[in-house]
Amino acid sequence: MNRQGRVWVVDDDRSIRWVLCRALQNAGFQAIEFEDAERASAALAGDEPDAIVSDVRMPGRSGFDLLAELRERAPKVPVIITTAYPDLDSAVSAFQGGAFEHLPKPFDVDDAVDLVSRAIAQRADATPAAQDATPAPSDMIGSAPSMQEVFRAIGRLSRSSINVLITGESGTGKELIARALHRHSPRSGGPFIALNMAAINRELLESELFGHERGAFTGAQALRRGRFEQAHGGTLFLDEIGDMPAELQTRLLRVLQEGEFYRVGAHAPLQVDVRVIAATHQNLETQVQVGKFREDLLHRLNVVRIRVPPLRERREDIPGLVLYFLARAAKELHVDCKTVAPQVLERLSHFDWPGNVRQLENVCRWLTVMTPTQVVRIDDLPTEVVGAPATLDEDWQSALRRWAAGRLACGERGVMNDLTPAFERLMIGVALERTGGRRQDAAVLLGWGRNTLTRKIKELGIADD
Repeated sequence: MNRQGRVWVVDDDRSIRWVLCRALQNAGFQAIEFEDAERASAALAGDEPDAIVSDVRMPGRSGFDLLAELRERAPKVPVIITTAYPDLDSAVSAFQGGAFEHLPKPFDVDDAVDLVSRAIAQRADATPAAQDATPAPSDMIGSAPSMQEVFRAIGRLSRSSINVLITGESGTGKELIARALHRHSPRSGGPFIALNMAAINRELLESELFGHERGAFTGAQALRRGRFEQAHGGTLFLDEIGDMPAELQTRLLRVLQEGEFYRVGAHAPLQVDVRVIAATHQNLETQVQVGKFREDLLHRLNVVRIRVPPLRERREDIPGLVLYFLARAAKELHVDCKTVAPQVLERLSHFDWPGNVRQLENVCRWLTVMTPTQVVRIDDLPTEVVGAPATLDEDWQSALRRWAAGRLACGERGVMNDLTPAFERLMIGVALERTGGRRQDAAVLLGWGRNTLTRKIKELGIADD
């Protein structure tokens, strides 16, 4: 690949300009420095580079201002936006403005050079088109690389209404991601309707989704519009889609394929224009293998998949989240915001947070109410956070009790749905290790028959070879 090209580096930080320009020159590019957007804009009068790397926050005009000008004056020039303050709104603004990529600082110079190379290589095919869109304020916080990937995905999808599947553990903020996808989409002016599959009685779920006619069943005294009708022109968020009954999966597939459905008890179909965003903490591919989820429905929902990382994979975000949740709790409760001792932030950052962001938020609300002074100290933390981790010699029931207390403290439901498969997977793994993979012997150790063990291995997706 020909890596020759002229690249402008626009940044008010001299050291960043120097390092990036040297790296670009070593890679065979011609690099030109600009310390602000005004100078880069003036240079456009008689010149046009092959690519631009621009910071967002600079004295005077911002990188977004320069990006908007470039879309008018040099629409084929790919722009890579960099920022030391990466958040969802900056990522969405960059992509909606037509940026080639959004690169959070600090970045690896080799990654930046590779992005410039790809941007120039794709320039001939690039036809960026700016959108006049001002992102709504976001309460999504995340500087960790895994969250930046989520932000970039939302930004790239901001011009689209395709279906999205969001995966992640309970409490990671999947609905927050869904709301952000809706807010930054062409359907943002339409309704956002959410429905949790696991929270609705199985017998009532069909009516909740599709509505019913008057007299359709006992107790149906009036016509009811279902969630699909309510979401017409907007977004329908189906949380815990893995818990949807099989018979309703067939009806949902029909809506996604044909854009129409029948109310319960109706004889005429209704047309509907709805974007579906689904979420689950389950492995749907495993659910397909054991016959609990339709494979064709999975393909319809899984056009784009976004994985939301658990909090333990983004520990660098915990201090910022703590301060944010404490401030929000203080505002809600009309009290002064608590401050946090450094040792507390250290302890919270090393806790595994089984309930993820939801648990952290509830702990911050608890601290706002229960801490007797304005400074939160180690002794003020709840027992599920300060409790010592379990050791090999510790009573397993005590360890399990602490685990359950932590999950319930964050308001979770259906804890057994997570615990039982995890417990069975662990016990099967230990038994198979003990017997060298011999299933018959492992079944005896577990007190099961061989057929039961074989069925469990298949259901849980365990590889024992």
